[in-house]
Amino acid sequence: MSWYLYIAKAQKTGNYYVGITTEPERRIQDHNKGNGSRMAKNQGPFVLVYTSEPLADQSTARKLEIKLKNSKRTKKEKLIQKEITYNQI
Repeated sequence: MSWYLYIAKAQKTGNYYVGITTEPERRIQDHNKGNGSRMAKNQGPFVLVYTSEPLADQSTARKLEIKLKNSKRTKKEKLIQKEITYNQI
């Protein structure tokens, strides 16, 4: 099973939500139904703006998620715009 790092943008606030999942499109649907994190419930609906290439396992995906969550907004935007890759986080 492949894991993905994803970034979703809140339509109300413009904030980015970073997460991992095996099914990015389904996960966004879940967020938009109010299932998932507190941020998703409070700031949704979301639009999927970035999905990584398939990652080896959940552990690899989680480590990247933590790095990206601790990164500045500008780094997230560079990743979305494909100015950098997830390996450069």
